[in-house]
Amino acid sequence: MPSTLPTVSSPEQVPRVLSVAGSDPGGGAGIQADLKSVAAAGGYGMAVVTALTAQSTTGVSAVHVPPASFLAEQLETLCADVTLDGVKIGMLATAEVVQVVDDWLGGLGGAGRPPVVVDPVMVATSGDRLLDAAGEEALRRLLARADVVTPNTPELAVLLGEPVATRWERVLDQAALLAERHQVLVVAKGGHLDGDLVPDALVGAHGPVLEVSGERLTTSSTHGTGCSLSSGLVTRYVRSGDWGDALRETKSWLAGAIAAGDALHVGRGRGPVDHFWVLRGQLAAAAPTVR
Repeated sequence: MPSTLPTVSSPEQVPRVLSVAGSDPGGGAGIQADLKSVAAAGGYGMAVVTALTAQSTTGVSAVHVPPASFLAEQLETLCADVTLDGVKIGMLATAEVVQVVDDWLGGLGGAGRPPVVVDPVMVATSGDRLLDAAGEEALRRLLARADVVTPNTPELAVLLGEPVATRWERVLDQAALLAERHQVLVVAKGGHLDGDLVPDALVGAHGPVLEVSGERLTTSSTHGTGCSLSSGLVTRYVRSGDWGDALRETKSWLAGAIAAGDALHVGRGRGPVDHFWVLRGQLAAAAPTVR
């Protein structure tokens, strides 16, 4: 019997992207969102778990952090076998966990080191701090291992030890300061600001490299947007080699995912985005018409 599998001539290498982050059992954020985002961007996602959470769309009730030694074992075992094309770092929970990841990233070294995007999960939606002072300081040191950092405005303020910016111009100034201090690129995000416009920008030490406009959507389906942006960004960068192009494409995709999120009907609180909204549209268009 002839094979029914499709054949592809000269296939492009699928980006192999690792998420090092916490778990969200509701699937909207953390490693679950990262894996979906990587897949939606055309990559193969892998996950090393830093923390387990008991949470839903209405909030987090508990966090369990496995021993840091087991985190190191996960990283070492995976990397002894799999070549990584990209890495996204998310929730790290404690100073000890941050140090394990810092040491691991330092060991990757060399010209062949995969690009690293750090989403510094430091401040909850409620405004509560998710890291103690030692953890925050360890995370600041970790930023030197990153290529791109994607803080929201409260996290940007914590990283700099400054008040939270309330104007887009100030967000850009703070992002440039962070970029200069740690020699990284920073994605400045306008989602926490007031107003109908939601700009994002790729910022270097001398200011914006690229600004991408956007409009605020009326929806409660915004859970996990930071996770989804950062993991989608690194995957698209692996494919294009250009952080600006990767940001444009990821922001456009994420806007569609947010708009489609309400149709998932998941939970009673802040619902997830629909990571596979493009695929669902393609499937609907290809479905036979029933008469």
